[in-house]
Amino acid sequence: MAKKTRARRQGTTQDSASAATSAGDNPRRPCPCGSGKRYKACHGAGDDVIVLRPFEGLAAECDLVAMREFLPSATAPLPLREPLDVPVTLATVLPGASAALVRPDGTIMLGMQVQTRSGDLSADLAKALRWAQAAEPGSALPVVGPGIGDGELVRLQDVLDPAATLDVTLHADFGWWVVPPEDGAEPAADVTAGLERANAVIMPTEPVLAEGVRTAYWVDTGTKAHLRWVRPEPEEKLLAALARLHARGELGLAENARFAGAFRAHGLLVPVWDLDRELHPKEWASPVATFATRLDAALADESPLTDAERRARDALAGKQVTLR
Repeated sequence: MAKKTRARRQGTTQDSASAATSAGDNPRRPCPCGSGKRYKACHGAGDDVIVLRPFEGLAAECDLVAMREFLPSATAPLPLREPLDVPVTLATVLPGASAALVRPDGTIMLGMQVQTRSGDLSADLAKALRWAQAAEPGSALPVVGPGIGDGELVRLQDVLDPAATLDVTLHADFGWWVVPPEDGAEPAADVTAGLERANAVIMPTEPVLAEGVRTAYWVDTGTKAHLRWVRPEPEEKLLAALARLHARGELGLAENARFAGAFRAHGLLVPVWDLDRELHPKEWASPVATFATRLDAALADESPLTDAERRARDALAGKQVTLR
């Protein structure tokens, strides 16, 4: 493990590598990636460095986490530092959960929700891009594995414009998977069947558009509606701000929108609220904008937490789940 725990320009890499080394002393300990598995059955099975916050330093970090974790069918042009001769599009999921594909016209698509990945999702995406640049039109990369994108380590931080966010487009289905044949023929039966299966599991999702609000999404799971809001702040800072609001009874978005908890995803917290399913997604714009103002004020408060706020913080910490 020692030779693999060198820093990769990010403190999170060093922290996770140190934790992995500690777990390696006793492989029966829980894996530091948060999966809940024993180290020897998870990242201890290989020599990957575990990067807990793979998109740190990018303005698009929250967009990337949303596309990786809960947006169903979405695409976004990839804002590269040095644009290629062909467009590069980031997608939530590609056919077969492929890591990348090159369409017949040479355009490149990279998948976020992939079958397997190493301990560094940022490096995996950069490797998939490197593969696609050399691949033939019509090719697909099932997974990023040994021999893919080998050479000097490259990560998304090296190829993306660090100041650019993603212009995410949500789709109602996966129709964008299919490129219409030039002869106007109908798609093959297996393609149509695959589309039908994928479309059947899409949960309706819409962005909540309001001033001062980004990466907040309304999601209908079929039995409940939720607001999922990817936040860029460090976990402790955000948790303290939420605790201040909780202690004042100001954590809800409205009378019919209660705070449900939060999940950790790739180093960020994603607070979740249960919503009234009877209301249209657009009706949540005003309550979310009002809450954003309260949250900004709480984030700016640097005074020590009161006893009530510390108890609220402990209660909120118990409502968190780590995704890996």
